[in-house]
Amino acid sequence: MDDAARTADFTDYVKAREQALARLAYLLTGDRDAAEDLLQNALAKCYRNWERVRGVEQPDAYVRRILINERNSRWRRIVRRADSASSHVLEVHDPPAPPAAVDAAESLDLWRHVQALPRQQRAVLVLRYYEDLTEAQTAQILGCSLGTVKSHTSRALAAMRLKMSEAPA
Repeated sequence: MDDAARTADFTDYVKAREQALARLAYLLTGDRDAAEDLLQNALAKCYRNWERVRGVEQPDAYVRRILINERNSRWRRIVRRADSASSHVLEVHDPPAPPAAVDAAESLDLWRHVQALPRQQRAVLVLRYYEDLTEAQTAQILGCSLGTVKSHTSRALAAMRLKMSEAPA
């Protein structure tokens, strides 16, 4: 595949998946600016390995793993790319408003509790319940054992139950 076709293929993938990936980055970081940085860094790595990524059965799983690895990395590399007339800049937006049946205040309160969790517990909850992945898929993406996923899930839910029961009504 030549460079132009490779770039076009990658651009099509990003345009199709950008909102879901941006939401995942936001949910992992809890901060819009950090999410934008995380997503840009992860997509830069994805582009460098695009031949391999597009060849796997589930490219989203590969990209999720890159996001998790980038989020866990202490040393961020600054990826510079030339702006061109055809460049597509991703923007991370706050999570969408909850459905009409869900109280917006309760949803924000829940999100505050999720953000207060340790990073690994938050990542497990986001992958399990927001991305709707299995425990095995979550363990694979996080690079940990199934038991670790189960214990992080249990601890996170217990912490959230406790915090939410302590919150003033």
